[in-house]
This record gives sequence, C-alpha cells and structure tokens, in this order.
Amino acid sequence: MASESRRIFHLSDIHFGLENNRALDWVKQEIADQQPDAVAITGDLTMRARQREFDAATRWINSLAAPVTVEVGNHDMPYFNPLERFFAPYRRFRGMAEKVERELDLGCLAIVPLKTAVRAQPRLNWSKGWVTDAALEKCLAAIDSLPAGRRALVAVHHPLREVGTEGTALTKHGEKALRELARRPVEAVLSGHVHDAFDIMEQTPEGPVRMIGAGTLSKRTRSTPPSFNEILWDGEALSVTVRNLEDVETRDMQIDDVPENALPPRHPGEPVAPVRQIPRVDPPVH
Repeated sequence: MASESRRIFHLSDIHFGLENNRALDWVKQEIADQQPDAVAITGDLTMRARQREFDAATRWINSLAAPVTVEVGNHDMPYFNPLERFFAPYRRFRGMAEKVERELDLGCLAIVPLKTAVRAQPRLNWSKGWVTDAALEKCLAAIDSLPAGRRALVAVHHPLREVGTEGTALTKHGEKALRELARRPVEAVLSGHVHDAFDIMEQTPEGPVRMIGAGTLSKRTRSTPPSFNEILWDGEALSVTVRNLEDVETRDMQIDDVPENALPPRHPGEPVAPVRQIPRVDPPVH
C-alpha cells in the first residue's frame, strides 16, 4: 500500500499580474519541503496574457522542485493581439512549453490533460469553457492507452458541469465529456476557474464522476482566501485537503456547487461573500 501512495499539489488561477506573492512564496516552500510527486496547475497563469506576466509565471513555475503539468486557461489566451490569438495562441508559453498539457505518469496514477480554453467560440463570452471533439478524443485516447489497473486524473481549466440553458452553459460539451470520462478509469477531474475549492460528485447516465476544484493563488479571491489542494492517493482512494494561509478548515474552504457565473469580483474592494459549507464527499466505488 505504501508504495502505491502519491501526493499531488493542485494549484490554479495564479494570475501573474495580480498574483499573491506571500501565497506563492509559501507554496513554493511547501513544494520544496513536502516534495510532492507532481504539481498540476489548472490554468489562468496570467491576468491578461501579457509577455511580462508570462515571463514571471515561467520563472516561478520552472523554479518548482517537482514535475509540473500546466493547463491553458482563458486568461492565458492573447487578449490584445487577435492575429496571435488565432494563429499562435501558445507562443508565450514557450519558456515552459514542455510542461503545457503534459501527461504525467506517476505509476499507479496518470495525470491526463483535457483542453477547455479555445481561441474562439460562437457565443459572446469567450471566457467560458468549450470541449472540442478533437480535445476530447485526444484525452480519451491517452486514458485508453494506460496500462491495466492505472487510474487517471483529468486536468482541465473549466469545470465540466453544464449549469443550465445552452446560452449560459459554463462549459460547452462538458456533459458529453463527463459521460465519456465516467466510462473510463478516471478517479477525478481537476479544475480551476471559479477561484474557490470544491469536491463534488457529478452524476451522469454512465455513472458518477468526481470533480475537484482548486482555489486561487492571486489577489482575485472570491469567497475564500488563497489556497491550493493537497491530494493524497493511498492506492485505493483520493483524499483532498485545502491548504491555505489562514488556517481555515477544508470543509469551510469548499463551496457547495459550481456557480453559473464563475467570474471573481472585478474590483479588489468588493465585499467578500460568506464561506459556504458542504458535507464531505465519499470517493466513488469502482
């Protein structure tokens, strides 16, 4: 059992340009001290995809003393250069290119990426997620090629749950992706975007899928302080601890649902919403 245990640090929404340096220094030291088997960063490394923000993100990520995989967030797509957005949207990741959408083999577990940030989409709000057929097929092929008995953690930026009408769906084709993942040896889907942690079980016609969201490490907090998830695999199940500088208990750091409007407050001075509580989630039985 001990040989099968793994520790993963799940970070998200660092937002260099409005990063929380105290939190980043703390996380970097925790990685150096705890030596996790992997660090999964589920997108939004920057505020506006400016070159100086990517330069800062690259320096920090490349300095981490652990294997790292990075997802692309909607804030990481070029904002001010339409030509670059359409023809070279990942150019500014070049300093950490080997880490972007990187599959990590941890022996008993594998972290498999699923891209949800797209260059354009046929709705006004391009900040929302979209799972293309090509992205889903690539993810499923990677999962299907895993050795027998190996479990997968799927890393995305946007939570995959649809939240209502087609026009306001948080992630287009998210339900389709969840159904396909439910048919495979997926232990959980790791995401960011909403700036608060959560750990919920999503029911699909093909079975349940566990969805684990990380909070932010930026100054753009929503209802909880900056945090990251410490995920432990004991060979049979995952446990999640939300780590934060304020010593708030994990259950008090987790929201009870994924909000339809997943945008954090736009102004630093806005009041912070009260923290909501949820019951602990039991892992699915496979």
